Amino acid sequence: MTLLEQVEAALDSIRPYLETDGGNVSVEEITADNVVRLKLLGSCGSCPMSIMTLKAGIEGAIIKAVPQITAVEAINLTDIDDPNAVLPENLR
Repeated sequence: MTLLEQVEAALDSIRPYLETDGGNVSVEEITADNVVRLKLLGSCGSCPMSIMTLKAGIEGAIIKAVPQITAVEAINLTDIDDPNAVLPENLR
């Protein structure tokens, strides 16, 4: 498997959880120094909890499954104080 295929397989293991809340993630690039750059989609792209989702869920799953990945970054994280952020209680 290519590095991208390994990362996609790791993401597939957590996508059902993201989709439950109306979100998803796409791989934008894997840099030469093995940093995965992601785009958070749907409600994940506008949720103030997206940093926790990225660090606790997405990054953990990728690095556990693909240890040669050195870091995971999102290109569109929403700041928790952003007035346009989707709050978790509004997703129900």
